Formats: sequence, structure tokens, C-alpha cells
Amino acid sequence: MTTQHFATHFGEHQRVIAQCIASLQPAADAAGEAIISCFARGGKLLAFGNGGSATQASHLVEELIGRFKDTRRPLPAVSLVADAGVVTCIANDFGYDALFERQIEGLASMGDVAVGITTSGKSANVLRGLKAAKEKRAVTIALCGRNGVETGTADHVVAVPSENGAYVQEVHLMILHVWCIAVDATIKAGGL
Repeated sequence: MTTQHFATHFGEHQRVIAQCIASLQPAADAAGEAIISCFARGGKLLAFGNGGSATQASHLVEELIGRFKDTRRPLPAVSLVADAGVVTCIANDFGYDALFERQIEGLASMGDVAVGITTSGKSANVLRGLKAAKEKRAVTIALCGRNGVETGTADHVVAVPSENGAYVQEVHLMILHVWCIAVDATIKAGGL
């Protein structure tokens, strides 16, 4: 029984990866370049999402502040899901849909990068956070699934060609790692 599930999941994942290789690289590369440019200007990265996407937002931030593969200087990045006091205060006082919007209003500056992660492309609090970031003149990146996000929500939309949340999240993690590889390579080459 387990063998069947293993083969099915991995086989479908391979199919999604093949579709990503064929279509997703330009969008993912452009978003990665926006992150590198942000750090080169002295800006910071703000990342957010719900559930599994929240953990991926924190994962990206820890790779940038800590390290990915090579030890290098810490980079300015903030996970908007990490502070339980802030999250519960905003959710209680302003409603869960305002969770990321409120933090972006307080933390984002022109030229920063906001990375909103939503597998469905419909998470109201992520979409409101991206909208608030655009209003603060931050560069916005949406990591989402096949359905994308509403037009104009983000400067860069990286839409994984799948509607299966597990496959979308697996590819999102791979994209985050590609961005970290690109950041580290830029630092190593003296570009940051």
C-alpha cells in the first residue's frame, strides 16, 4: 500500500516539475533578481503566508538571516508569521484578513520586497498584504498555484502549474532554494 502511494506521489511530482521547467523559469528568475536588487539597495524582504505557506515564509527568512549552504553575512528578512503576540493581537483586534496588511503598513518601505505565499491564490490576508506592500511601493512577489492571483496583485507572479496543494508547496520550496542559491552566488561574486 505505501509503495503505491510513494510511486504515485513522486510520479505526479515529476510531471509537475517537468511542466515547471518548461514554463516557470522566467517568472521565478525575475522574482529572484528582484530579491537580489532589493538587498543591493539596502532593502529588506518580508515574507508571509498561511499554514504550510507560513512555514515556507519562515524557512526563506531563516535561510537569508542564517545561511543556506555557505556562511555569509546575514541578510535583512522578516517573517510576518513568526511573532505569536503580533499575530494574535492583529487577528483579535482587526480580524484575520488584516494580519499581513497591518504588519506591512508598519514595516515595509519603498524598495523592499514582499513575498506572499498562497497555494490557492485566494487567501484574503495574503492578497491584502500584497496590496498594502504595493501601496508602500515595495516590490511584490506572489508564489501561488495554477490559478495565480488577481491581475495587478503582484509585480511578479510565480504560479506553479498545479492545483494540488502538496505539489505546489513542494515546488515553492524548490523555488525558495533557487533564490537562496542565486543570492549566495551573487554575494560570492561580489555583487552584494
